[in-house]
Formats: sequence, C-alpha cells, structure tokens
Amino acid sequence: MSMFNILYKPAYELVEEFKENPDLMLDYVAKTYERIKEVEPKLNAFITLRSYDDVVKDVEKVMARLRKGERMRLPGILVAVKDNISTKGLRTTCASRILHDYIPPYNATVIERLIKEGAIIVGKTNMDEFAMGSTTENSAFGPTRNPWNTELVPGGSSGGSAVAVSAAESTLALGSDTGGSIRCPASFTGTVGIKPTYGLVSRYGLVAYANSLEQIGPIARNVLDATLLLEIIGGDDPRDSTTLGISLDELFNKVMNSEYSLEGVKLAIVKEMVYGADEEVLKVFYEAVNKLISEGCVVNEVSLPIVKYSLPAYYIIAMAEASSNLARFDGLRYGLHIPVSGRSWYDVYMEVRSKGFGIEVKRRVLLGSFVLSAGYNEQFYLKALRVRRLIRDSLMKVLKEFDFIISPTMPVLPFKIGERIEDPLKLYVIDVETVLANLAGIPAVSITCGFSNDLPVGLQIMSPPLTEFKLLSFSKSLEYALGFRDLVPKGV
Repeated sequence: MSMFNILYKPAYELVEEFKENPDLMLDYVAKTYERIKEVEPKLNAFITLRSYDDVVKDVEKVMARLRKGERMRLPGILVAVKDNISTKGLRTTCASRILHDYIPPYNATVIERLIKEGAIIVGKTNMDEFAMGSTTENSAFGPTRNPWNTELVPGGSSGGSAVAVSAAESTLALGSDTGGSIRCPASFTGTVGIKPTYGLVSRYGLVAYANSLEQIGPIARNVLDATLLLEIIGGDDPRDSTTLGISLDELFNKVMNSEYSLEGVKLAIVKEMVYGADEEVLKVFYEAVNKLISEGCVVNEVSLPIVKYSLPAYYIIAMAEASSNLARFDGLRYGLHIPVSGRSWYDVYMEVRSKGFGIEVKRRVLLGSFVLSAGYNEQFYLKALRVRRLIRDSLMKVLKEFDFIISPTMPVLPFKIGERIEDPLKLYVIDVETVLANLAGIPAVSITCGFSNDLPVGLQIMSPPLTEFKLLSFSKSLEYALGFRDLVPKGV
C-alpha cells in the first residue's frame, strides 16, 4: 500500500483493516513518521512530537490487546492533541513560555477515553497561546503554516491540529473551540471540525481560557471520522459538573447508516452573518447553496439584527473569564520559575507574567480585568451576559422554524502570515460567523464547500442543542453532495 493510500484512508476504514491484520499498524506508523519528517520542518504543526520508538511500543500493546480479542473503536489510530489538553507525562505548554516545561501528572478525560479505545497519541500540536487567536501565530514556538500554501496562516487557535490532519501527519486530532477555534482552522485547511453542544464533552484536563464558552471537539478529513472521534470523547464525566449526562453510544453507526435526504430540508441564511464577507468566499458559498437547492433543500434568508452585538459580547465575556482563569499562573507552583529570595510577591508575579505571557494574552487579560473592575462590571460584563441570552433566544427562534442555519465558516480566505497580526481588531472581526455557536452553546460543524484561488472555503452548519445526530447526518449527506472529503493539500 502506498504512503498516500494508507495515510489519507479514513480512520473508520483503517480500524477494520487493523482488526483483520494488526501488523498493518506498524507500516501505518512508519509511513506517518516518514511523512512528519518530510513536511514538519515546513509546517511546524507540533510543539512536542513523541518519539517513533515510544509510539511503536504503544502500538505493540494495542496489537496484543487486539489479539486477545479485546474490542476497541480506534485501535492503532494516530491522534494529534492540541497543546492545551493535559497528557500525563507529555509536555503541555499551551504554546506559552510560562508553561514551556510543564508536564502534567494526569490525563484529561478525553485522553483517557482515547487510550481506552486503542488510539495512539502522536504528539501535542501548536496553537495560539492559551487558545487566544485565530491564526496560530500567537505561539511562543513560532507560527504554524497552512499546507495548502505555506506562506499563509492555517487559522486558529487549533491550527496545529488541523494542519496535522490535513497534511497526513496524523489521521485524527483534538482541538478546543471557544469562539471558532476548531471551525476556523478546519475551514482554512480543508478539514472537518465539530464544535459540540456545550456540556457534551468533558472539559476536565482542558487548560481553561473561557469556561462558559469552550468545548473540546474533533478535527478529521471527513464527517464520519469526526463523528467516530466525537462518539468516543463525548458523554458524562463526574469530574466536570458542566457535562450533561448524555450518552453518544452508537452515534457513529447511526450516522454512517443514516440516509438523510436533502429533499425539503429547511435552511436559514442569516443576512447579518454573511454581510461583509469577502466576495471570493461568498461566490463559493452561494455556488454551494445553489447546489443544495438543486438537491431539494429549501433556503431562505432571515434577519437577526442582534447578531451585530455578538462579537463585542463574545470578546467581553471571553476576556473577563480569561483574566480570572490566568490568575493562577504565578510561577510558584508550576511553569516558569524565577528567583524569589528577598523579593516582594508583586515583583515576582510581575516578572513571571511579563516574561511568560505573550502580547495577545497580556492584552486580553488586561481588557478582561478592566471589564470586571468596579464601575465597569455592570456597564460591560453584565450587559454582555444579557446580550448573550438575547442572541441565544433569537437563534433558537430561527432554529424552530428551520432545520439548520448555514453560513460561510470564515468571512475571508487564508491570508499571509504576519498580515494581520499587528492589528488585533482585524483579527477579532474574522470570528464574526463562528462566535454565535459558542455564545448560544449550540453545535456547529465546518465542512469544505469549494475552493477559491486553490484555497479551501468552509461551510458552517448550526443546529439546536443536542441535535448532533441530525447535524452530522445532514453534514455527511452534504459532504457527498458537494464532493469535498479526504482532501490532499497542494502546498506540501
């Protein structure tokens, strides 16, 4: 089997082949590491890559489990993990100097579930520091590059995970999504990204940025692979009180066997979500919409004026929660250490945070502290929480009338590294399509709907809370109708 045949084969097909012939796993791992050696210097998708020998040892254990007749859902499948998810004994930096040598003593719940199902962690992927960014440029370990064109950003903050999957350095990956951090890089790299319903996946072991907004989710090269990964990582966790106690058992089989007809599906396009998107993006998006109409979908445009407040509400809430969460990084218990003898706590804290945090993290912590401060709390933070409720109510009204809300995932095509980094407002505004799902706590998927200038364009689909089966069944039908899955990038 050629390198590309095995590396770009869907995970659910590889699983069946590995069960029939466990020795194939060793060939798969060898070819993956050949691929990593070839492309990683150009892409910088990983912060910490596990050694080939350590991975082979894990594979051999999985092979032994298979031969004993143990049932596993992901035996031998390589999974890349965003570097803000705790992995026992494996460095977890959040792409920050302040955690440059931090090695967690425990696994996140999602990692425990992957290991139980025979998945192999290949390494920890690059990201925007503490998940604060949309380009994977805000990293203490340098920017990650887009495999479709290495001069361009891959999106963020889960850019390393999306690039690892797109460039076949890994078959599957985990990211986290606070305001689009899975869907943005999925759109920019031609992969599939799922932001699950809030509370569907445990956040235990996720280094917190904004607790009320973020969710761990899958990145894959097709909808079925992403569904399989979601089924494994989802479900109740007593260690995370925000989990909903919902079981995802058999989600993959149900989606795989579903024949979700596009005939009569009611789709809403929110006018305020597409307004201002670049012409190249809108051209591809509406070509996809016309294709869906020809397949029998009913598409209507609706107006939601409240949407114009989504970005400010999102950034106020996210930054406020970030300023609270990042207060724990003081250099005393773990992470960056400096001499403390004879110095005041104020001087020690100031030096640790000055040296440890990057500029974007500092900016968001300062803004978050400001909106929470006396005199401004009511004016900004509490008002943003009220706007959030109005946004959720407005979206739910639309989703009672329509099956799904669709939009471009991102309003722009991938742009050059360094092009927007100096102007934070230019970066914040590109989250306009994605933050709604996080504010409302609803699920959203990004799939590829076409290309412009040889660059992938993502289509975002949103649905009501806990409708993942319906959403993913529709996304699978859409993926086949549009014809974009298991894409091989042209840049590497």
